[in-house]
Amino acid sequence: MRAGAPGGRGRSMNQIRADQRLSFVRPRKKQRIVSVAAAPQAVDIDLATTALLVVDMQNDFCHPNGWFAAKGIDASPIAAVVPTIERMTSATRAAGIPVLWLNWGVRPDRANLPHLTLAKGRAEGTPTYGDHSPSGRGRILVRDDWGAAIIDDLTVDASDIVVHKHRISGFWDNELDSMLRQRGITTLLFAGIDIDRCVFFHSAGCELPRLRLRPGGGRLRDRLSRFRARCGDLPRAPASRRRGKKRRPSFGDRKAGSGAPSPRTTRAMTGVRQ
Repeated sequence: MRAGAPGGRGRSMNQIRADQRLSFVRPRKKQRIVSVAAAPQAVDIDLATTALLVVDMQNDFCHPNGWFAAKGIDASPIAAVVPTIERMTSATRAAGIPVLWLNWGVRPDRANLPHLTLAKGRAEGTPTYGDHSPSGRGRILVRDDWGAAIIDDLTVDASDIVVHKHRISGFWDNELDSMLRQRGITTLLFAGIDIDRCVFFHSAGCELPRLRLRPGGGRLRDRLSRFRARCGDLPRAPASRRRGKKRRPSFGDRKAGSGAPSPRTTRAMTGVRQ
């Protein structure tokens, strides 16, 4: 009878040896605290537990022959911020901060895409996620196709991490959260497009302190009033149903008579959840 088998003379793999220890202690990184100028106030962050999340800098969004350009969206404002993001990723790597690229990368069969997401993509009769690209370069935002690739003007280092998503937020139904936890990341820096859609959804949806790095675009406070009409897969009610109804308070509304943003808006602007 072999050792370790029931009734045998050897030890079972399930037996615990008294001279062995099992440690639940996680190693702690040495803190590297720096102060970052931000609006409306400066913030302190620990570089040892910080990562940069670059959102949706992909051909179908940013390239002149991509999906957005085929829908009539001007890609030139996006091109204007690319050099800044390139410098930003280079600087964060030099500081020992992990760089994560968060990209749309849908399944070819679109099996896990909500119906409303597909319908929104087909607005005004244009192709949607997974359809053949009007440029003839594969399918729209399908993982490993040209449209889902990061644009050539940005450098993806071997040390970087690429994460694919199939929703506006990569924190839903995805592996992003596990990757951050495994690396002990407790603070996120954000860059990418669009500041009032995917970047905003990640900033608002995560449970970590976060700071949006904005090479371009207006203040979040100035754009929050338009958020409810552009909240991803949730379509706005027809105008006929909205007439005569009292308007519900918007996320970015100020408190009556205060002359200042509400505490909730201030937390969104500073990127700190309380």
